[in-house]
Amino acid sequence: MRSIEIMDTTLRDGEQTSGVSFMPHEKLMICRALLEDLHVDRVEVASARVSEGELEAVQRITRWAAQKNLLDRVEVLGFVDDGKSLDWIQRAGARTINLLCKGSRRHCEGQLGKTLEEHIADIRHNVLLAAQREIAVNIYLEDWSNGMKEDHYVFRLMDSLVDLPVARVMLPDTLGILNPLEVLSFVRKMVRRYPKVHFDFHAHNDYDLAVSNVLAAVLSGARGLHTCINGLGERAGNAPLASVQAILKDHFNAHTNINEVELNKVAHMVESYSGIAIPPNKPITGSAVFTQVAGVHADGDSKQGLYQNALKPERFGRRREYALGKSSGKASLRMNLEELGLDLSEEDMKKVTDRIIELGDKKELVTQEDLPFIIRDVLKHSEDDECVQLLSYMVSTAYGLRPMAQVRLQVNEEIYEESAQGDGQYDAFVRAVRHIYRDRLDRHFPWLSNYTVTIPPGGRTDALVQTTIEWVFEEKTYRTHALDADQTEAAIKATIKLLNIIEPLYVKQ
Repeated sequence: MRSIEIMDTTLRDGEQTSGVSFMPHEKLMICRALLEDLHVDRVEVASARVSEGELEAVQRITRWAAQKNLLDRVEVLGFVDDGKSLDWIQRAGARTINLLCKGSRRHCEGQLGKTLEEHIADIRHNVLLAAQREIAVNIYLEDWSNGMKEDHYVFRLMDSLVDLPVARVMLPDTLGILNPLEVLSFVRKMVRRYPKVHFDFHAHNDYDLAVSNVLAAVLSGARGLHTCINGLGERAGNAPLASVQAILKDHFNAHTNINEVELNKVAHMVESYSGIAIPPNKPITGSAVFTQVAGVHADGDSKQGLYQNALKPERFGRRREYALGKSSGKASLRMNLEELGLDLSEEDMKKVTDRIIELGDKKELVTQEDLPFIIRDVLKHSEDDECVQLLSYMVSTAYGLRPMAQVRLQVNEEIYEESAQGDGQYDAFVRAVRHIYRDRLDRHFPWLSNYTVTIPPGGRTDALVQTTIEWVFEEKTYRTHALDADQTEAAIKATIKLLNIIEPLYVKQ
């Protein structure tokens, strides 16, 4: 079992995601979660000389880390700048610099305007300055991936640095240009030529290959990996820690110090602070990745977990869920009922399943928390006992015109049809029904006294609304409620319930 060191750069490279900027206290909270909860080996928390806010953030982190005896695990990106970055890092209270050097001839000559020999001299000067100040040094070979395409540059650079007090050499695919086969080749060349050097690999995801490239680097002998929470990072981002951890453990039997059960919690902390939402289908941390949707999958899970793999949700502090929608069927419903401690007859199961399918046809996903409300709504009111049935209706609205409703209602086997305008779609519906009761049936119509719309606790705001209506009829107050994805339809269902409640009172009269 190989041991792989994880350096997380969410607070440095991850903050280079477009639109992301962490406040100093947010950086401290994330750093604490990374080191204390997730147990990453090292964290890169900032770039030197960026701003006073960045200095304050690093000072907060280093003060805390010093108290926890974790200061040697906090790193800051610095530059070959004749000691200016070292001055900044000392002011910030840090002890480790990740020195950004040029890993390709193009960057060296094109950006710095220097020869390789001049750049080597500058690097050596800065490394020795750091040693004098007792600041540990890791070296980034920026644009190393392009540099390896003319590897004599990289080898000449490395040959001149191996005698220096450098803890790690970090190999970044700065522009995300490599594929796994190239990573295998390039990293192996480095490891074979410099077997005593600790190499880290730093991937970017421009071709959606960051995770694959990270694993190729491990196969090639890299001893450390750089990750970001949720795959944050410049352009397409970096390798996401959760995916890297799962694949290292399950596919390569590699050992890391990562505490998997905290991955989901930390991912959502970073989501909150960064403002970058986690996609629902993001492996490990996405909201839907441990949710079975198809009923056949739920049925298989009840039979020795036939549709489950090594990615058990409990590993990551989560639980498996069974979606309730048009594809879920009775098996998914039964799994949810068991977790809630509820038991329904087969007949009632069918009624509840039919209602869930009806919602699913409207592209709505029902949560387990919605289920008790649906059960109550369905089982307290059966269409088989209805004296009043809504056969069809149409509500419409147009710019500059009052909403209109056309209603076809069956009352005790007689069919009536009316239309009306109103101040809103539901108001137009109620007016049309009132016309049927007053003009066609010569009956008093209940008075609507209160109307509220709520979201069932724990439900999805776009899946279900619960409409509760209070009515006054014959000096008595009645309350009806109904659930639907559409607010107007929920109100209409509640109205039909009320008409069925009071229908026997008309008969007595």
